[in-house]
Order: sequence, then structure tokens, then C-alpha cells
Amino acid sequence: MTFEATSLDQDSGAAPRTVAARTLAAIRWVALAGQVVTLLIVHVGLGFPLPLALALAIVAASAVLNLTLLRRRPGRDRLNEREAAFYLGFDILQLTALLFVTGGLGNPFALLLLAPVTVSATILTRRSTINLCLAALVCATVLAFAHLPLPWAAEDFQLPAIYTAGLWAALVVALVFNAAYAWWVAEEARRISAALSATQAALARQQRLAAVGALAAAAAHELGSPLSTIAVVARELVRDLPPDSDVAEDARLLLSESQRCRDILASLARRSEPDTHSSFAEVPFDALVEQAAEPHQRDGIAVIIESHGPDGAPISARPPTVRPTPELLHGLGSIVQNAVQFATATVEVTVSWDDTDALSVEVEDDGPGFATSVLSRLGEPYVSTRTGRDGHMGLGVFIARTLLERTGAEVGFANRSDGGARVDVRWSNGIRLETPR
Repeated sequence: MTFEATSLDQDSGAAPRTVAARTLAAIRWVALAGQVVTLLIVHVGLGFPLPLALALAIVAASAVLNLTLLRRRPGRDRLNEREAAFYLGFDILQLTALLFVTGGLGNPFALLLLAPVTVSATILTRRSTINLCLAALVCATVLAFAHLPLPWAAEDFQLPAIYTAGLWAALVVALVFNAAYAWWVAEEARRISAALSATQAALARQQRLAAVGALAAAAAHELGSPLSTIAVVARELVRDLPPDSDVAEDARLLLSESQRCRDILASLARRSEPDTHSSFAEVPFDALVEQAAEPHQRDGIAVIIESHGPDGAPISARPPTVRPTPELLHGLGSIVQNAVQFATATVEVTVSWDDTDALSVEVEDDGPGFATSVLSRLGEPYVSTRTGRDGHMGLGVFIARTLLERTGAEVGFANRSDGGARVDVRWSNGIRLETPR
């Protein structure tokens, strides 16, 4: 049994990345301010004779670029990925130049080469991050061999070559690990965000369908009276006019068509009745489960719905009543739909409740079951047990689980010992629903 994506067909990693120009500029201003303060403290406060004019000129070049950025992209403008990568790449070169005139890797602030790569990992794609990481590695390697010396107290003092090699190795490891970890965490957050957006879209679609159903029922009710009047007038015309009259024939046609309209409107009203009252009327819990499962039944697969108490005991309490909201209908319906899709012959739906407001729905099928490789991760976005025909991304179970958890449910996934899959949906403290607005 597998859950398919219902509203998202594009991997979050494929979405174009943009960065707010003001945000990137603010980050760069903070970095430039830190560089100026550090240079002044070391040169003035600690008395190290740094090439201050050259170092400040390097900082000023970055400040000019930042001002150019704000001038070209005022307000809430956003930078595309290539532009953002350019500015971060310039920051790596600017830091390299600054470290070149202040001791190279012997400068404790050489670790700041991590900063542009980390920023890239959190906001840009993997390709851009890899490119910037490689640029930082090249710059670190250059600084290990070429740089102006730090003004140590001992004129002939030099760091041992083995120590410099260790600094370089540590910086390389930190660059790679920090970039990979930051990118992975940020990408996971983006994927979760995209999946939640898909969940909201699915819920919004169900709510729109409910609104359309309510509109259809209202239209059927409002149009019923004028159609009845038309039918009465047409019936009187048919009765009063000679049978062979052309007008009588038109009256009979008008009468039959008005009756047809009334039948269509009555059908619309019946079809939309469950959605029309979904936010207000309450139905027995077992009836709600049947309502959620009914649209997904198909020939060749028997969907058996049973009700009993805990551990198969007879139910003494009457079924609780709940509102058939889109969250419940779509969440439970999606689980039943996928059970039907992968069942061989039978899907068993067991509904139970007790006097303590605890409710549960257990859906079992006789299909191949869940793939053991993903069983522990089912419920996470983009996890699927197979590649779908339509290129789905495994969001269906995430959407169903998220919708049901919004009502206070706990959703569990397992394989049956005799083959097939089982999904348990349990409400320990009753169903929690938001008040309709």
C-alpha cells in the first residue's frame, strides 16, 4: 500500500532560489563592520603594525559593492541564484585578500572563510554551494603558501610547516562538513515547508468542493419555486388548449423540460448534501467512516467496514457523533483509497470506540504491504514505497497524516504478520475540530 502525492509534483530542491537583496546586504554590512572593528582593535588596541591602509581599502571595496547592490535593488527586490552566488563569491575573494595581508592561515580569523559557504548552503542550491565551497578551498590552499607575514614580536618567527598543514586540513574539513550539514538541514526544512503547502492546498480544495456543494444546494432550493410555477402554468396550458394545437405541443415540451430541470436540481441537492452540512451537522462516527470510504470502492475489491469495541468486544456505547469535516473525509478517504489501490481482493476497515471518547479506525489490506526500507519513515514528506506512474513524490501519506493529526489523531503504519499492510488511526481523547468560521 502506497500513498501518492495529490497536489505537488515538483521537488522542493528544483524550485528556483531567490534571496532578498536587503537581507543579503544586511549580512554583508555586519561582516564588514566586524572586519573594521577587528582591524582597529589589533592595530590600535594591541599595537600590531598591520598594513592598515591596504586592509581598509579591501574592506572599502566590499562596502562599495554593497552600496551598489542596494542602489540597483532597492526596497523588497530579490536576487536570483546567480546574483546571490556572485556576491558570496566576491566575499570569499575579499576575505582571502584581507587574510593575505594579515598573515594567511596563521591569522585566527581565517575560519571566517566558512561564513559565505554557510550562507550559501542555507539559501542556494547544492550546485552553487559546491562551487563556492571549491572556491573557498582553493583560496585556503593559496593562503597556506602565499601571504604577508603577521608582525610577530620575534622578527624571524614562522609557524612550523606541519602546523600550517594542520590548519589547512582543519579548515578544509570544517568547510566541507559545515557546508554539507547546513545544506542538508536547510533542504529538509524547505521540503517540509513545500509538503505543508501541499497539505494546505489539498485541504483548501476540499473546502472549495464543500462550498460548491453548498452553492448547488442553495441554487436548487431557490430555483425550485419558479420552476414549480412554470410547471403549473404549463400544465394549465396543456389542459386548456386543444390537443392538436401547436401551442399545446410547446406547452407540453415546456412542462417536460421544467420537470427535467427539477430532477436535475434535486439530484444536485442530494449529491451535495453531505458537503453542504459538513461544517454544522454531526453524524455517527461509523457513518462518517463509511462516507469517507464510499467514493473509493471499486469493482473486484471488497471493502468491509465493521464496528466493535476494544479487542473485538461488542460495543455497548452508542457511536459518538462528529462533524464530517474535510480533514477527516480527505484523510480517512486517502488511506482507504490507497488500501484499495494495492489490495488483492479485500480491504477491512474496523471502527471502534468506547465510553472514554477514545476512537480508532484500522485499515487493513491483503496487498504486498509496506516496503520495509521505508516503513519507519512513512509519514515524512517525499517518502514513497514505489515510483508512481505520474512521478508522484510520496506526499499522499504525509498529507493524510497531517490532516488527521490536526484533529488530534495518532497515525501508525505496520505490516500484517500474514501479509498486507495496516494503518491505525487513533484518537485517545476524542476528535478535536476547529470551530468553522
